[in-house]
Amino acid sequence: MRGYGMRKIGDVGWLNKPAPLCGPLDAIVCPTIVAPCTSDVRVAAGWASPRTDRILGHEAVGEVVQVGELVTRFHPGDLVAVPCVTPDWLTPGVQRARTVGHDAEEEGSFKFVGYKDGVMAELAHVNHADANLALIPDGLAPEAALMATDMMPTGLRGAEAADIQFGETVVVIGIGPVGLMAVAGSVLRGAGRVIAVGGRDVTCQVAQEYGATDIVRHPGPSDGATEALAARILQCAREIDKVIVAGGDAATLAMAVRLVKPGGIVSNINFYDQAASLTLPLRDWGLGMADKDIRGSFCPGGGAQLARLLQLVAAGRIDPTKLITHRLQGMDALPEAFELMVQKPPDLIKPIVYL
Repeated sequence: MRGYGMRKIGDVGWLNKPAPLCGPLDAIVCPTIVAPCTSDVRVAAGWASPRTDRILGHEAVGEVVQVGELVTRFHPGDLVAVPCVTPDWLTPGVQRARTVGHDAEEEGSFKFVGYKDGVMAELAHVNHADANLALIPDGLAPEAALMATDMMPTGLRGAEAADIQFGETVVVIGIGPVGLMAVAGSVLRGAGRVIAVGGRDVTCQVAQEYGATDIVRHPGPSDGATEALAARILQCAREIDKVIVAGGDAATLAMAVRLVKPGGIVSNINFYDQAASLTLPLRDWGLGMADKDIRGSFCPGGGAQLARLLQLVAAGRIDPTKLITHRLQGMDALPEAFELMVQKPPDLIKPIVYL
């Protein structure tokens, strides 16, 4: 089969690989719409462990073409959404874990990025299909379901882990597609003020459409930028209950700890360079006694949580299609879509490709 991915680190292009085999608990899906992600770009650049000849992509909706003999909930012809996190539900790691993102090892459920070929291909393999696929509800646009496979669950997880209460003041740092979903999730959970921090007109506009009450423009990378940004945020609100970090670097995370009030929560849903280190002045953490919680969360996985999110979209509670700024046609458009994620032009939030 044909797929788009990395031949080696720093070398992306077309690959021809054998079609995936379907195990007794699994399914084979023909992707019909896919979306490249920043994580795909990072993997191709060598962000994760070295790998070669790996099809990329972990956001897809499609049609089931084959199921294993033990699969009971799905059948060929079903239109499904494929979550980006597909746990091995039989592992003790999942059975005892607080989240299902970590099965055989840390982040082990993120298989399309770490362990197997992804979904930017003619066919994709889904392990444990009964527990990892979700039917697309009748009448729901498949593009909306696509945004619920990664961007929406990751962003909403940031708001969930922050334990937002009615009327609280929340800062969301980084309003790419995940951060925008964190803005929407904060509003859904009852935040009073939502301060969205970003630098591009298109994302700031959508943040306001999702309910952000304040927009703080990031000054951009420069000496003293973190201090300047913290000062701008504190001009909006002197007391900040929760901070969701959806972008930036280690200095951004340290700034979030400084910003949040004693007893508050910093909820991180951002990936960092594995070579980076966190330097945290202990005075910003009340010398370790400020009751400031730092929570790092991974995108929840599996079909049950995805089905709940699809119902949330179907009920009109949230419209994730606002994230889609570029719609491309045909598998041959995958290189263009991938390059958009590399370059991130000013008008981009999320590109999708109709295969």
